[in-house]
Amino acid sequence: MGKIIAVANQKGGVGKTTTAVNLTAALGAKGKKVLLVDVDPQGNSTSGLGINKRDLKGSTYELLLSMVPAQQVLLHTPFKNVDILPSNIALAGAEIELVEMENRAMRLKNALIKLKPAYDYILIDCPPSLGIITLNAFAACDTLLIPIQCEYYALEGLSQLMSTLRQVKRLYNPQIEIEGVLLTMYDSRLNLTLQVVEELKKYFPQKIYHTVIPRNVRLSEAPSFGQPVMYYDRTSKGCAAYEELAAEVLKKNKGS
Repeated sequence: MGKIIAVANQKGGVGKTTTAVNLTAALGAKGKKVLLVDVDPQGNSTSGLGINKRDLKGSTYELLLSMVPAQQVLLHTPFKNVDILPSNIALAGAEIELVEMENRAMRLKNALIKLKPAYDYILIDCPPSLGIITLNAFAACDTLLIPIQCEYYALEGLSQLMSTLRQVKRLYNPQIEIEGVLLTMYDSRLNLTLQVVEELKKYFPQKIYHTVIPRNVRLSEAPSFGQPVMYYDRTSKGCAAYEELAAEVLKKNKGS
């Protein structure tokens, strides 16, 4: 039975999609069957795996709004052991449309139930907001992976994220826990980076990954080629970091 991990932070530009795409690819390369669920209307995870968003016959919009079976939306990718439920801009209207719908917070969970046994890991790339789509992801997942950029505003909004998490735990998903906190765009030469790390250790004791994701040109370039970094440049620091993160995730989950 697969573990569902939501990759979320309502603050944009923290490496959320970069992490979702590259951790998915790294876990797949290590022999795990992985599904990436793109519920961000920008669809960057979808294009990051080389899929043309304009050509989609079905997306997570249909999955959430029409409850189309997930198998009808699911796409195989050219990357080892990686499948995707893709997204495009159609999903942008879902926030408003879902408000009127019955059982609106549980629609993603219900859609993923049948797929869960087929995968070792299901990663959900959430929108950079705490709206109803993110609420669906939190209700559906087992754990939450939070990427945090090493900068001055890193801690801003975290209390809101934690408040939403507590609310979801109380109302929809009593099992939800934090999988881990990932430091991104890390530069050890900057004092500010070290200060942010110290603050985060106070905020999330025992939850910070040992792996940190450095600033890396190859990580930034890879999406424009529709490839995870390990397929774009195997020798890059970005690739090494996400392989290390995948190993840490597997170790934490006892290799499952």
